[in-house]
Amino acid sequence: MRILMLVATSLATDTRVKREAAALVDAGHTVHVVGRSVPEDFVAGPGITTSSVGTSSVFRKEGGTSLQGRRLPWHLRLARWVLLPQHSKSSFTRWASGAYEDARGREFDVVHAHDFTALEAGERLAREHDVPLVYDTHEYWPGRTRSHRPTPVQRWREARVEKRLGDRAAAVITVGDGVADALRRDYSWPHITVVRNSFPLPTSPDPELTSPTGALYAGRLAPFRDLETVALASRTSSVPIELRGPADESWLDTFEPEQLTVSPPESVDEVTERLRRLGISLVTMAPGWENNVLAMPNKIFHAVHAGVPMVVSDVGEIARLTRELGLGRTYAPGDAQSLVAALNEVAADYPAVRAKVIAARDELSWPRDAAALTEVYQRLQSRPSGSSTLGEPGSTDPSGSEDDE
Repeated sequence: MRILMLVATSLATDTRVKREAAALVDAGHTVHVVGRSVPEDFVAGPGITTSSVGTSSVFRKEGGTSLQGRRLPWHLRLARWVLLPQHSKSSFTRWASGAYEDARGREFDVVHAHDFTALEAGERLAREHDVPLVYDTHEYWPGRTRSHRPTPVQRWREARVEKRLGDRAAAVITVGDGVADALRRDYSWPHITVVRNSFPLPTSPDPELTSPTGALYAGRLAPFRDLETVALASRTSSVPIELRGPADESWLDTFEPEQLTVSPPESVDEVTERLRRLGISLVTMAPGWENNVLAMPNKIFHAVHAGVPMVVSDVGEIARLTRELGLGRTYAPGDAQSLVAALNEVAADYPAVRAKVIAARDELSWPRDAAALTEVYQRLQSRPSGSSTLGEPGSTDPSGSEDDE
């Protein structure tokens, strides 16, 4: 099949989209991805082609200077907080319009829309070309954290659009069982498949490591990740803690790092090697937002790939998985001493905890999730004529709801 993917990211750092595209190519398909401000030197890989649409909005032209990262007086910070929802909506709307124009003259057999930002353009292209739509939502959109003023009317409208267009999709894919259950609850969708943000099985042997030398948080440095608690824990932790990742500079300007080492992002492979040297991965999340409760972030699977235990916020799905498989310890969000105690517990029982992480690799690595993804496309090719959805994986009835995930 000729697959058209739409995603409002630069692709260069979007491991999920790259991994899905490569898996579909390995299964015999071809993939074209329309991304957002894709770097000119980006190489997607064999069987994958790309094109790019810019990120302009009515508030800033393509390539214009962002206010993010600049120290602003209070009145400009307030204006940014007020206007940010309109800027984001304008930017994504213009990208979606450009993505539609880029794709409308192409030939494809299925449209794969990544996230809500690509859903409307994807549904329109699928309808006009009379091909199936796959909706791949990377998060629980109505429950996302937002660093701007409340927008309840916009959220309500977006939920209605997501429900209406998702009803028309031949298949819905999402990142974890928690998000899948929430979508079934909200929208009564029977056609959901879980494809997690997992990593490939490692190709090199695990290093000898009997005790940790540090703990690493590798991810976006921004609000709602409980990093303030991590900073407080660094005052008394005997395990040194590092933060590495792209930063929301407006947040970073007010962040007190205490004894933390804060550094720019590294490549995936560099993070893997750093995790293996330090020995513990921090997976932190602040409670209070439903998407955080349901999230199953890359960091969980990256730690499994690296073969290191983790210390995880006692929040929703990430805590459930950690306890269920013995991948590390949980701590109470907002409680620095609880975090220090969890780090000490992992360090004290390190060889046993690490062995459980390594034992979980087959269950929590990309081959399993790639198989779930390619099964969706196998069912797309064999679905009955006129069927609007595929039903659940393993269902013999295209409208059924049995789930074998």
